[in-house]
Amino acid sequence: MTYCLGILVKEGLVLAADSRTNAGVDYISSYRKLFEFSKPGDRTLLLCTSGNLSITQAVVQQLSQDIKCDRKPNLHSLPTLYDVARYLGDQIRALQKADRPWLEQDKIDFRCSFLLGGQVQGEAPQLFLVYSQGNCIQATPETPFLQIGETKYGKPILDRTLGFDTPLDAVAKCALLSIDSTMRSNLSVGPPIHMVMYEANSFEVRHRAKFQAGDPYLIKMRKHWEVALREASLTMPDISWNQEDALSPLGIADLGDA
Repeated sequence: MTYCLGILVKEGLVLAADSRTNAGVDYISSYRKLFEFSKPGDRTLLLCTSGNLSITQAVVQQLSQDIKCDRKPNLHSLPTLYDVARYLGDQIRALQKADRPWLEQDKIDFRCSFLLGGQVQGEAPQLFLVYSQGNCIQATPETPFLQIGETKYGKPILDRTLGFDTPLDAVAKCALLSIDSTMRSNLSVGPPIHMVMYEANSFEVRHRAKFQAGDPYLIKMRKHWEVALREASLTMPDISWNQEDALSPLGIADLGDA
């Protein structure tokens, strides 16, 4: 399993991914899941991968080869980011079609998904989630983040802290906290964590980070968050207890009436 997320706000984009891949409790390894396919000055393209490792690696390799060999279309030739997302979906379908019969034969899960974020000249920054079937959805100001992989543990933090107007530096902290909280609750998600922050209309990635296990900043952030949560829970307003409704099942007298 893995956990990747992309966040789109007014100031730009943040994408982050863990690196853990496991094929059972006795075989755990690390593979990079965040990739860049930018063309300086023209487009910034960032990609996160989740799911069947052989399929996702094959897709990434195919994307790279198409650019290197100048095949049309490729990531650098398409006019819009939506076109790039559809092209990515086509590559997923094609590789799954080739390998699917053999994977199904051995009951291997071949599904995968991708996050595509970035900006093409003439457009605003955008963020897409491309499904295993090749179709996609897009982040919006009302729903500014998208996730793939083990999403449930990191989602509440994003729901409560993010908005389209959130400053980009704060977005990066929320993204890292979301992944760290997921690692705390699920052993199938683990370091190193790769993260990039892209500033709108810059057409270059100026901020990159890699956090290993035991990274001093991760430890500091985790401690700060846990202390802040504990203090907040202890200083919440008192509960107004409502004792009008009986807790006993219908037809059974309350213990207090016995």
